[in-house]
Amino acid sequence: MDLTTPTSRRRFLQAAGAVAVPLIVPASVFGQEAPGNRLNLAAIGVGQMGGGNLQAFLHTSGVQVVAVCDVDAERAARARQTVERHYGERLGKDYSGCFQTTDLREIMARGDIDAVCISTADHWHVPAALMAVRAGKDVFCEKPLSLTIHEGRVLSDAVRQYGRVFLLGSQQRSESRFRYACELVRNGRIGQVKQVKVGLVRGRALAPVPPQTPPPGLDWDLYLGPSPWRPYHKDCCHYNFRFISDFSGGQMLNWGAHHLDIAQWGLGTDRSGPVEVRGEGVFPADGPYDNPVTYTVNYRYADGIALEASTAHPGGVRWEGSEGWIYVNRGKLEASSPALLRSVIGPGEIHLTDSRNHKAHFVDCVRSRRETIAPCEVGHRSATMGHMGNIAMRLGRTLHWDPVAERFADEEANRLLSRPMRGRWTL
Repeated sequence: MDLTTPTSRRRFLQAAGAVAVPLIVPASVFGQEAPGNRLNLAAIGVGQMGGGNLQAFLHTSGVQVVAVCDVDAERAARARQTVERHYGERLGKDYSGCFQTTDLREIMARGDIDAVCISTADHWHVPAALMAVRAGKDVFCEKPLSLTIHEGRVLSDAVRQYGRVFLLGSQQRSESRFRYACELVRNGRIGQVKQVKVGLVRGRALAPVPPQTPPPGLDWDLYLGPSPWRPYHKDCCHYNFRFISDFSGGQMLNWGAHHLDIAQWGLGTDRSGPVEVRGEGVFPADGPYDNPVTYTVNYRYADGIALEASTAHPGGVRWEGSEGWIYVNRGKLEASSPALLRSVIGPGEIHLTDSRNHKAHFVDCVRSRRETIAPCEVGHRSATMGHMGNIAMRLGRTLHWDPVAERFADEEANRLLSRPMRGRWTL
């Protein structure tokens, strides 16, 4: 990341001081200032989802949250108070407090931070994670992975190059129903898979809104970061960023990063992808929200399997095969036959990674340096599914995709694989 970017360069340099941040931290240590085998973690983005992630890590064994960061200073202050209250009650006079900042570059400059939890708006996921892996930090990052397909490829390659542990916040992979459903499909319990139906969530529309003055403490320029400049409005940031294509791929990415991910996990295609996509969507007529409200996207795999993702389907994933079907959603697992759900996955069959707690799994993988249940490459492929759908909807035609080269057989579509970044922000 280009540190000549606007906003607080002087503050960043002061924080960095003479500290040289190692590119790769040895697997046997968690930071020079971390006693024993403790993981020192910083939370970047501490709003709705980030606040939940923060609470989870506060109660995860082997972790201490040592820093919080949010472009909204009020949110950052609340998070710091939460952290200090938590550890103050447990550590008493031995506790030295939690570092607070609005600028994530100050987090990256600290040599006493081993890992980061990134829960920012989607357009910051890849830039923040890239800064972290290049600074020798392991990464827990919220889904969806990326704003563009190109971003996801750059980050996945960087995670591999720098030898970092990376876990995407696709927590459905750590829920037993989803894992068991995928194991049943992968082990042929419904015969040859013919079709998959994925139910996703509707987007939203918003009438045109007038510019507003950002509230005190919100660094709106840094919130925008690499995205194009736009005036502030309260309904265009925090949770609502996902309905604006400059910030997010909409619900196609938000919920697609969950259910399309599970669909691919069950098919065993979560490191590749389909070869064809077409889609139709209803987009808002005007206003700041420009991602589709309702949509249906059809994919085809090289082996002929068809996958349809649509707001018209019930939420979740349904695999349909030559000998039955299986449907899974949060809190629900159903099948064409009750006997299917009593099936035991034998010792010689495919067993998927068994994670019971997503945050604890991240800590375990940081210790062991083994690959996580939702590594960066898999997160990239799941996000790619959503990006492909959005591109097909916007162009209004069938597109052919090469999952190895990660290119369309359509140059207009290929121009949508990446986007320019504002000012001096770069990958």
